[in-house]
Amino acid sequence: MAEPMDEREIEDPEDSHVEIRAFTVGPIETNCYALVSDGHAMVVDPGFYGAKIAEQLSDVTVDLVVATHGHGDHVGGVAALVRALGGDVPFAIGAGDAERAMHAGGVGSLGISYDDDAPEPSRLLREGDTVTVGSVTMAVIETPGHTEGGIVLLGDGIAFTGDTVFQGTVGRTDLVGGDPKVMGETLERLKGLIPPETVLLPGHGEATTMADELRDNPYLNGRASR
Repeated sequence: MAEPMDEREIEDPEDSHVEIRAFTVGPIETNCYALVSDGHAMVVDPGFYGAKIAEQLSDVTVDLVVATHGHGDHVGGVAALVRALGGDVPFAIGAGDAERAMHAGGVGSLGISYDDDAPEPSRLLREGDTVTVGSVTMAVIETPGHTEGGIVLLGDGIAFTGDTVFQGTVGRTDLVGGDPKVMGETLERLKGLIPPETVLLPGHGEATTMADELRDNPYLNGRASR
């Protein structure tokens, strides 16, 4: 099982004072990210090992925890992370996935056991909302298809894409809450909303760019359909 202690940094191409710390967590190697700006941080998708992630962020103030969607491998560490940070850090998720996240504990659809349900969200995110950490503001884009309430966070030359877009492929639509037709509509929208130079930080696998995915990803270049 991967440990979050294996931390790596991803350079933000637009703004060198912004730092992205990435942790690979859990049995299916979920990517958890911390966006750090001006001594403050936002944690995205802490799926496992919340307390250990908190230890790695002891040098900054965590202002917000966000999940791109409510599957257990993306929210299973939220409760432990919030507890380790003192219990008062707000948790935000897309409005359509709040209930799923709050019942993510136990054995999930892939047979993986998660210790904790996510706490009740402090904030329900919808299309057009923004989240801010330090000097960085990111826009919320609703991206149903993998789940009903999935979101992408876009800003400052980066996008946290969760399980919507990966390097070379896109998220599954055969799990509860998935819909291939809706995923196709979401992908078409994203092609017009995310600039080509944007660095995509997915929920699993390696970072990529929108330009590379528009060129090489069959679900974005029209060679395949979801």
